[in-house]
Amino acid sequence: MAFEERNSPFNQEQAEHLNRLLPTLTETQKIWLSGYLAAPQTASSSTAVVSDHQKAAGDGGLPQIAKTETREVTILFGSETGNGQALAEELDQKLKERNFKVTVSALDDFKPKHLKNVQDLLIVTATHGEGDPPDNAISFHEFLNSRKVPKLKDLRFSILSLGDQSYEFFCQTGKDFDKRLEELGGERLHPRVDCDVDFDEPAAEWVEGVLNKLDEKRATEGSSALQEASAQAKQSTFSRTNPFKAEILESLTLSGRGSNKETRHLELSLEGSNFEFEPGDSLGIFPENDPDLVDKLIDEMNWDSEEAVPVNKQGDECSLREALLHHFEITRLTKPLLEKASQLYANEKLNELLEPEREEERKAYIDGRDLLDLVQDFPPYRVVSAKEFIGILRKIPARLYSIASSYQANPDEVHLTVGTVRYEAHGRERIGVCSGQCSERVQPGDLLPVYVHRNPNFKFPDDPEKPVIMIGPGTGVAPYRSFLEDREETDTRGKTWLFFGDQHFSSDFLYQVDWQKWLQEGVLSRMDVAFSRDTAEKVYVQHRMLEKSRDLYQWLEEGANVYVCGDEKHMAKDVHDTLLAVLEQEGGLSHEEAESYLTVMRKEKRYQRDVY
Repeated sequence: MAFEERNSPFNQEQAEHLNRLLPTLTETQKIWLSGYLAAPQTASSSTAVVSDHQKAAGDGGLPQIAKTETREVTILFGSETGNGQALAEELDQKLKERNFKVTVSALDDFKPKHLKNVQDLLIVTATHGEGDPPDNAISFHEFLNSRKVPKLKDLRFSILSLGDQSYEFFCQTGKDFDKRLEELGGERLHPRVDCDVDFDEPAAEWVEGVLNKLDEKRATEGSSALQEASAQAKQSTFSRTNPFKAEILESLTLSGRGSNKETRHLELSLEGSNFEFEPGDSLGIFPENDPDLVDKLIDEMNWDSEEAVPVNKQGDECSLREALLHHFEITRLTKPLLEKASQLYANEKLNELLEPEREEERKAYIDGRDLLDLVQDFPPYRVVSAKEFIGILRKIPARLYSIASSYQANPDEVHLTVGTVRYEAHGRERIGVCSGQCSERVQPGDLLPVYVHRNPNFKFPDDPEKPVIMIGPGTGVAPYRSFLEDREETDTRGKTWLFFGDQHFSSDFLYQVDWQKWLQEGVLSRMDVAFSRDTAEKVYVQHRMLEKSRDLYQWLEEGANVYVCGDEKHMAKDVHDTLLAVLEQEGGLSHEEAESYLTVMRKEKRYQRDVY
């Protein structure tokens, strides 16, 4: 209902303000506003004399209202790749726009003894590996389950968990926090939300739910902080949810003749994106599935490739083929997907595979198979429509690649080092979704949807006096090319030491010319290499580290930062064990003391890993 001057006590200007304001208000805001107007005022709005003190306080001439203290919101994040931090910072901004008092911190920067004073606690946390907390959440996780943790009867909390359903202990860290805070007496402000790799929509729903609950609580408690009602138009920016279409400028094969691998160097144009990045950041690419695999899946299920199917909760639609190409994951099986498929078409053999006692057999089946395997091995016992089937699939996740170039040197470009994943499994040749697209199905001039992914847990020091040790076999060397190119561009010198490894010197020495140039210029101080297939006994980067253990220990004692990038399952563990061995051998430390040494380094951000 619009206000008109002739029907109300408001003048034309006031009526125009009200007509702009009222349609923007939520139900919570309307309730709060009605209570505000109904509250006893200290003076009549028509006769109040406003003091100079009130004007100076910025009350706009309104009668002074008795204020109640607003509860403080504490946001803590545990993040391995930076997604948790980005969501926490976004939530921080939204709360501040609503005039909440907010503090935001990484879990390992938060002092546990302050937990008893926290009022409203919001935790955004990832889960690492098989149910472990991320590195920067370990200390908080341990404290929460220790005897030192206080009772939290005045605490309100909510948890957003980030995870990957392909892992057995999906979102376990968030579940642990949620359960433990309730056990300690906390009140759940809003239900926990567990997000798969396609986390944008559920995370946005959690944020909205938390904001609404806090608004309701504040209105009920009579807080006098008035939320800004008129929304300002925001300039469209490119991001994860609005990726930039980057043109491929170059696609070069780095691996030489005779290599067992295919490694490509991609150069993409970022002109017009307004993206900025730092060494250690990654580029996210939203890939498309192999058209051949999509067509085989559609044929196997006897679907119409042109049938319209929904692609999101808003009901947007496109053709089935387009949806399977660009929107949904079809190359990876997970236990939740098998469970949903079982419920959808009731294949008895699939039901049997999901029985608890056949867990190992189920894990073995999932490994290396895709959706085409599933519908061939366990065909539906009834006709399943494309729309029904689409409903059980998760969104295709972006693939992250460490940036291999300097923004300072090439602000309108980004370079990537992409190893093509190829393997044979279960009678079929397989290829990685994104790496296969980059190697086989795109060429210079084509476009890829991309966004910059900040990685706050893999940051190089600004201080040139800080020694830097970089360990990166294979494509794990990419962020170090970015870092050294950045130093070359800014004419920065300092002690830098690179350990690089691959299979063959002649065919797999990635960016060999760049390293040699930087060694000559002094941008790179030292380099040790290991080519595992060039000797009778395989030699890896960790062996080179042990050979240089005395110098390596000296660099550590001088305060060097250590960076590890690459394979998580084997290399990262071997490198960690080697660092322990160096500390024990050269520093005379016990195993426990060496572990403590690295723990302190990690807390001081001197030991950082980007492993996958």
